[in-house]
Amino acid sequence: MFDPKQLLDQLLGANVPGTSGTVRDAGVKAVDAAERNPLTAGAIAALLLGTGVGRGLTTSALKYGGLAAIAGLGYQAYKNYQQGNRPGSGEVRDETAQWPAPGETAFHVDQKAADPDFALLLVRAMVAAAAADGKVDGAERQRILGRLSQTGMDSEAQAFIENEMANPVGFDTLVAAATSDERKVEIYAASRIAIDPDTRAERGYLDMLAGRLDLPDQLVEHIDATVSGAKASA
Repeated sequence: MFDPKQLLDQLLGANVPGTSGTVRDAGVKAVDAAERNPLTAGAIAALLLGTGVGRGLTTSALKYGGLAAIAGLGYQAYKNYQQGNRPGSGEVRDETAQWPAPGETAFHVDQKAADPDFALLLVRAMVAAAAADGKVDGAERQRILGRLSQTGMDSEAQAFIENEMANPVGFDTLVAAATSDERKVEIYAASRIAIDPDTRAERGYLDMLAGRLDLPDQLVEHIDATVSGAKASA
């Protein structure tokens, strides 16, 4: 069985083998890397989630892993919401400075201790969000999978991604896994990271997901602003 946390790292560009420099440098250069060399594992995000996604999330949180990055941004947004701050306020250069110690929160900021099954669910949520605009038809899916096979990704992980692209996870499954407020925030944050909602279909998908997760509108605004800010800082 492939490692769900590692796959999530790959989707977010948290670990880009064969490159030099910081995680931030790798994230900024990932689109170029994907174009120059489709064999680079860091190109996985570019293939699955398109340009401007995944790799655009080049916060300091990525050095702790993809799941921790999602949880950390979710925690930051949730805390700002609870404190009544303006959406997007309170960001700092190193987001991890605001993280709680392991065990102090139900957010999955401790990558090693996090549930791998939930990491897998977040991968499914990201792929489903990326497919929300309907642009990935059969031919495009085959092109992506053909290049994906050249990345060195585990064959089981490839088969999993192929199945998810053909049969994206439904809202019912995502909602069933959202057994706490923290998990609701993380599921929505992962989906929001996967896409920049610049089409009606993408915005509609996120709105529907937020509604099904029963997230307050103001909390959704905080998550959107926090994720947008993390991408913009790239």
